[in-house]
Amino acid sequence: MGEADDRLATSGSDTELDEHLRVVESLLRAGRGPAALDVAQALAACWPERAEPRILLGRAHQSVGRIDEATRAAADAVALAPRHPAARMLQVEIDLLAGRTTAGLARLRALAAEPQTQGRLLQDVGRLLTHLNLHAEAEQCFARGAGMAPTDPEVLYNWATALTAIGRLEDAERTLDRVVELDPGDGDAYYNRATLRRQTPQRNHVAALEARTGQPPADPAARLAIDFALAKELEDLGEYPRAFAALRRGAGLRRQLLRYRVEDDVAAMASIAAAFGAGYLAQAQVGCMDERPTFIVGLPRSGTTLVDRILSSHSSVYSRGESSDLAAVVMRHGAPAGSKEQLIARTAAAPPATIGADYCARLPPVEAARIVDKTPLNFLYVGLLRAALPRARIIHVRRHPLEVCYAIYKTLFRMAYPFSYSLEDLGQYYLAYSRLMAHWRATDPTGMLEVEYEDLVLNQEAVTRRLVDYCGLPWQDACLAFERNAQPTLTASAAQVRQPMYRSSLERSRVYAAELEPLARLLREGGVDPGARW
Repeated sequence: MGEADDRLATSGSDTELDEHLRVVESLLRAGRGPAALDVAQALAACWPERAEPRILLGRAHQSVGRIDEATRAAADAVALAPRHPAARMLQVEIDLLAGRTTAGLARLRALAAEPQTQGRLLQDVGRLLTHLNLHAEAEQCFARGAGMAPTDPEVLYNWATALTAIGRLEDAERTLDRVVELDPGDGDAYYNRATLRRQTPQRNHVAALEARTGQPPADPAARLAIDFALAKELEDLGEYPRAFAALRRGAGLRRQLLRYRVEDDVAAMASIAAAFGAGYLAQAQVGCMDERPTFIVGLPRSGTTLVDRILSSHSSVYSRGESSDLAAVVMRHGAPAGSKEQLIARTAAAPPATIGADYCARLPPVEAARIVDKTPLNFLYVGLLRAALPRARIIHVRRHPLEVCYAIYKTLFRMAYPFSYSLEDLGQYYLAYSRLMAHWRATDPTGMLEVEYEDLVLNQEAVTRRLVDYCGLPWQDACLAFERNAQPTLTASAAQVRQPMYRSSLERSRVYAAELEPLARLLREGGVDPGARW
């Protein structure tokens, strides 16, 4: 760091500082955390009276996992400039990353309440509130932003997202109509709008979508989103061959844009099974005895959101939606790790009670007997959860193999679930998931409640009573009227779960039997009957 100090010691002007700050930002964007940290430390020494170097110093510490140092840098930045928005947002982000949810949320709400919070900062506050599943508060931020910038499509798009989460679907559709009008190339707006309701012959966007697909694809990401939107609307209209053609085109393009190897996930699941077996549970120390956490796990599109809405209709249950907290805790206690295998091994060696306590420290500050985390891929951590949180409830939602695979394939997840855009990848991932769930059953036969989506749809009250009883709660009729649940939700099923139970999705894959035959064959070869229920 000496050379950096020598070089910066003669720099004193704001212009020179700005140039050096841009260097740190560039290094952080490039993922060069140690180099960014080196320069940021020198900047903080040369400009001790300025908050900006401390802000970037905090971000640099954060990028290399030095949370305590990041916390101190953020506090120093706020001490130097108490009203600096970036310094205050950094404190919020580090609090949340460190599991200090109550403190981070208090700071965030303070920012949201201030009239001077505007523009980009207001959008950032709204996004963090969304991340915390506080969609009603996020909607207020985004509504303010839309009032200040009524022709900014990005601001309106964020508002539409929040409106969807809180169930104002007609308002969300009107807002997305405006986004498309302002920015005809926004593929995500077309796709989100298509998912808000069932399209009808009298009211759909097929012609406009087909016109967009006929134009040169300036942005592949936008183009594929339009293909997914077109596939969804055509399926609603019963135009199945055309729908699958559009879906295949969009999924294929999305797969081309990804650097993903399903073999890595398959190997990781095998390593998880090896690390978290009966021996692990037998040797594990007593975990955190908090009984509030309730995990709903399974593949995406398997019915996890439906079960979440049913349970959170109970007055003693709070849903935090999908959360990355458990994965963050695993990363924290498994670090440093140079590979997935190392991360798994180090996590298996960590004290389970510490992991459980760390997760519970991140729970939202609400009065509830049960707090639901419905992140589907937490199925990876069932063995860890049995040791870390032995009093937690784990509900595994499973669905007809071909039905769930098709439901995954037709959904545009964007950054999540990279295995979902290829039938080959989907089949391989499903088989690995099936093997891991069989391992959890064999390891701890009473460790989780398993619910079939089809059984829930066909026998709603009986299965719902079993869910409520498993959670140790008294029966409430409200659980049968989940469509009236006022708690927000922002998943791929956000519009569907605001309707009463319906059966139209039970055998949707049948109309695509020929198109899905390669997937069905792969499943059969892997020992799974694609035509059978569990």
